[in-house]
Amino acid sequence: MALAPGIAAGFCLATTLGAAAQDNATKDAPTTDAATLPEIKVTTQKQTPRRAAAKRSTTPATQAAPAAPSTGPATGTATGEPTAAQAALDRKMQVMDQARENLLPKIGATSYTISRDAIETLPQGDNTPIDKVILQAPGVSYDSAVSNPNFHVRNEYANVQTRINGILLPEGVSGLGAVLDTGFIGSLALLTGTLPAQYGLRTAGVLDITSRSFSVPGGSVGIYGGSRQTITPSFDYGGSVGNTQYFVTGRGNWNDLGLENPTPALNAIHDRTEQGKFFGYVSSLIDESTRLSVMSGVSISSFQIPNIPGQMPLGDFGPATFNSANLNENEYDRYIYNIAALQTKGDRIDTQLAVYSRYASVHFVPDVIGDLVFNDVASDVIRESQLFGIQFDASYQWSSAHTLRAGFAVSGEKTDVTNISTVLPVDPTTGAISPTPFVVTDANSLLGWNIGTYVQDEWKLTDRLTLNVGLRFDQLYQFVDANQFSPRAALVFKPVDGTTIHAGYARYFTPPMQAQATQSNLALFTNTTNQPEVPLNDPVLPERSHYFDVGVDQKVLTGLDIGVDAYCKIATDMLDDGQFGQAVVLTQFNWLRGYSEGMEFKLKYQNGGFKAYGNFAYGISRAIDATSNQYLLDAATYTYLLNNYHFTDDMQLMTGSAGASYRWDKTLFTADMIYGSGLRSGFANFDHTTPYASVNVGVSREFQLAPGDKPLKVRFSIVNAFDQVYELRDGTGIGVFAPQFGPRRGFYVGLSQKL
Repeated sequence: MALAPGIAAGFCLATTLGAAAQDNATKDAPTTDAATLPEIKVTTQKQTPRRAAAKRSTTPATQAAPAAPSTGPATGTATGEPTAAQAALDRKMQVMDQARENLLPKIGATSYTISRDAIETLPQGDNTPIDKVILQAPGVSYDSAVSNPNFHVRNEYANVQTRINGILLPEGVSGLGAVLDTGFIGSLALLTGTLPAQYGLRTAGVLDITSRSFSVPGGSVGIYGGSRQTITPSFDYGGSVGNTQYFVTGRGNWNDLGLENPTPALNAIHDRTEQGKFFGYVSSLIDESTRLSVMSGVSISSFQIPNIPGQMPLGDFGPATFNSANLNENEYDRYIYNIAALQTKGDRIDTQLAVYSRYASVHFVPDVIGDLVFNDVASDVIRESQLFGIQFDASYQWSSAHTLRAGFAVSGEKTDVTNISTVLPVDPTTGAISPTPFVVTDANSLLGWNIGTYVQDEWKLTDRLTLNVGLRFDQLYQFVDANQFSPRAALVFKPVDGTTIHAGYARYFTPPMQAQATQSNLALFTNTTNQPEVPLNDPVLPERSHYFDVGVDQKVLTGLDIGVDAYCKIATDMLDDGQFGQAVVLTQFNWLRGYSEGMEFKLKYQNGGFKAYGNFAYGISRAIDATSNQYLLDAATYTYLLNNYHFTDDMQLMTGSAGASYRWDKTLFTADMIYGSGLRSGFANFDHTTPYASVNVGVSREFQLAPGDKPLKVRFSIVNAFDQVYELRDGTGIGVFAPQFGPRRGFYVGLSQKL
């Protein structure tokens, strides 16, 4: 039932050209002995069963709740049976979790779920960075850390939102590396396609995370390390007291490959990173139908910017010879967030009210002398953002056929962006460059607002056919003021058991990221080496798009599930970003028109202790005519793209991932891989880098050193087992400043002791 590639491509292209002509300007799942790999599913009615609409039983909800899950290390609980009080608390929390799921349906969206056990089954287990975990989902391609995040969903830029327990976690300000740690994840679902109306802002994908939770006290402490001076200590612990559950986790990471190596060498030059992450969670039942939850997280990181030896000075400043291997550029990132949520569960009405705050900063510190020697400009960039927001979601079961949902979100963001540039003067008549540097400071502050509200109806037409329709309204007050009404509709059909067909349409409104959309005062750089070739900097606009998605998931036979999904996006003022200049920060801009189209294929197989999965995606993304922050482009590229479509720089034609594991007694053998046909490169992105495939392998085993002791897990893993040298970026293309290579082969050993 999925669209054939030709049909999807033809429909999307025809609609795009027509528009152009018209315009013309959970808690962790119970553990099993078999390792669980990422689960593939299209979420249609993956919600808790409806509460009866008429003449309901007055039996307390906790009596109808599922039994408490069995305890075990993979679920985050300690070994041993829970007490009666702990089991009762766990049942009550599950009821509240189910009510929260009822608030935020995923009807019509494609959902790829990775459980807690699936994460621990990866070759690096819990030590796998969250952005590397996401690479095992369909349609997710690998990019360098500079792209922030270092992955793309369906060939889009960083248009992905993260939600923790249903609450939006605002993005940062173009820092490096992930701000979340894998250790706190109970389950993770990547939602793509036509999203229901409650999902606004970032819409290419939603990382829907459920935090781990504990009733029985327990946890673990571990150490993981190996190649490139890697040392990663970690801990987690959780439990319950009375009607309150708590969980904390922390991880440090020190290694000599913080960012991708700009050379194919085994080890990078000047690439040390020091990172620390913490997450804490407390959830307390006020009564049988009310829960208060508080979450806090911190990520603090420092990165050396790796060097490329053998570069030639431009000759405008400094000595004629200068060793580029000795450059000393650095970046320091901070990300701190706090969330408080009050959830209520009623007979017909469920609600969740959340307030949150987020502080983010990035500081790029140049090597002033060295950057002047090789670039004629040195930029000290500071971006700070303080954000406060409120989010409310409600669900009302009107009848057995209709469930109404509505909500709103409001956030205010104060950004301060300062670019302290050391430049050289340029004679306006002769173009001669003087070797006398001076400093130019370009500072910009703004208090901006995002306001969104929605209403939708889940209409159960029959037992096998569900229609979800909604309307969303967004208002933006940033560097521009804009708004949009956005209708959404999705139809889900289950003709027979084991078959799910979905089709949907969504109108999207995507605002720019405020800190990355800050305008530069170009007049400050007149007659300097930082004067742009294109003296235009129109403000960055919100992207407006039409999105179509259709697909089918099929259970072929016992243990084997397959799926296919086709999509098409048609955009006006299409957002994009890139690194322009030596500072490792991203800046956004718009293309007048753009479109994306593609297909994804998914497979999952399970038979006893053996599990396997595979994903393959084919996608195209093209755009034309830069209409904001045009100064970022060189004159030749800007002129060509005024009238010519090009492949966007984050596009990869073919992307794949696969993995398999086999559990034999207490020993786990596992492998996974990623494939890419190459990101764009060359003038106007005409070319692409070389295709590659990288394979990781691992083995782990639990040991019980003495009867009654908690198990000790020993893990050995090899990253890029065949030591393939592959280039993610070659330093050319739109918004690409330097080459980046994927990691070379590395050997790692880990020990993790259950507490």
